[in-house]
Amino acid sequence: QVQLVESGGGLVQAGGSLRLSCAPSGRIFSINVMGWYRQAPGRQRELVATDTRGSTTNYAGSVKGRFTISRDNAKNTMLLQMNSLKPEDTAVYYCAAGSIRGGSPDMDSWGKGTLVTVSS
Repeated sequence: QVQLVESGGGLVQAGGSLRLSCAPSGRIFSINVMGWYRQAPGRQRELVATDTRGSTTNYAGSVKGRFTISRDNAKNTMLLQMNSLKPEDTAVYYCAAGSIRGGSPDMDSWGKGTLVTVSS
């Protein structure tokens, strides 16, 4: 069992920046891939970015070039640096962890989410 706790959400003006953190605990040795997902009001949850064992990253087209996923190994946390934020980035952001199956992330652990609100 892996537990995930997100932090760093909040209110920011368009064009601003925020950094989200995710702290995993429990059976962290079982984690092969971690990622960030988001869900805006009235919309389905969507992938934002994933990091596979700190070596391969993948981004949604809507955030590529603005968001950066990384791992702080010293603090055992996963980060999401979000720059040039837009109102359409407003959502609850979820940290997730799992394994790669069939070449795709299979996330089986989820955090409770942190709200990011971008004002225009």
